[in-house]
Amino acid sequence: MFAITRLASGLISGKLVDRFGERLTLGIGLFMVAFFVFLSGLAQSYEQLLFLRAAGGLGSSMFSVASGSLILRVASDSQRARAQSVYNGGFLVGSIAGPAFGGALIAFSPRAPFFIYAVTLSIAGSIGLFYLHEARFGTKTENDDSQPTTKMLEALKIRPFRYALIMTFLSTWVLFGVRSSILPLFVTEELHGTTTIVGFGFTLSALAQGLILIRAGRFSDSSGRRAALLIGFTMISIGLGFLIFATTTWMFMLSMLFFGLGGAFGGTGAALVGDVIKGRSGKVIAIFQMAGDAGMMVGPILLGYISDISSYRTAFATTAIAFSIAILLAARLPETRNLVATQDRN
Repeated sequence: MFAITRLASGLISGKLVDRFGERLTLGIGLFMVAFFVFLSGLAQSYEQLLFLRAAGGLGSSMFSVASGSLILRVASDSQRARAQSVYNGGFLVGSIAGPAFGGALIAFSPRAPFFIYAVTLSIAGSIGLFYLHEARFGTKTENDDSQPTTKMLEALKIRPFRYALIMTFLSTWVLFGVRSSILPLFVTEELHGTTTIVGFGFTLSALAQGLILIRAGRFSDSSGRRAALLIGFTMISIGLGFLIFATTTWMFMLSMLFFGLGGAFGGTGAALVGDVIKGRSGKVIAIFQMAGDAGMMVGPILLGYISDISSYRTAFATTAIAFSIAILLAARLPETRNLVATQDRN
């Protein structure tokens, strides 16, 4: 329900960014999530918990769209992918530390993680509201109608942007959809591994991604988006190949290694969008993030269905075939890294 609300409210969040600016939208969005997470900790039934988590999806969407818009707008063309990589790195650290810390808190109370999460979100919201001023960035973070902006319909006419939507949909299908749905079941049922092995594999993937995350962003900024995407997608495809033919848990580990290495180039897609749009384009950023959210939702549902009617390996093979579209699009992608500078000179 949380993911559905995020997806459904994407354009609303984009409109809020365009109207009120990134700082207010980001800060208020974080406080909204904090508020509903706190109430989730007080929930007395599953239905209440489900409703409160769904309500927090709007705040999550507001925060995600606002932060994405801010990063892509204030980062220069030569640093955009690196900035996105640092941002992704923050989420990566949180995804590793959060479950470990939350698991320890459950020993005291199953409600404790909700309350601590609400506190950390409130701290983040305060930082957003009080520290993200335009003077800190050398560019306006509040609404400025004098700057030209790319409208949503204009963006959809730009071929690299359309490619970016498809590629981020397929990437999140693989990197999040596969891992969060059938992969743990495949390891335990088909490879006869333990849940510990699954955890080790996911940790290996996160470590591999973290080790080269900044370097991947630097490569994208120096060598171009097309080359970075091709390298990242190729590594992910190799990881899928190991899964399709996996007969041991070691092959699962290798697939997770390549997933992590390929995922390190994930910031390139967002940087590509930043290359081709102008000014504050909240709704454009929202469409891009909605494509990723859709991949995270469609992937698990489709993979679960294929696994039920056929097998896990068929589901992985279907994913690999679909993901080949991303590689083909990356190969046909015109370079965008210097597009803004070129347009300005012309």
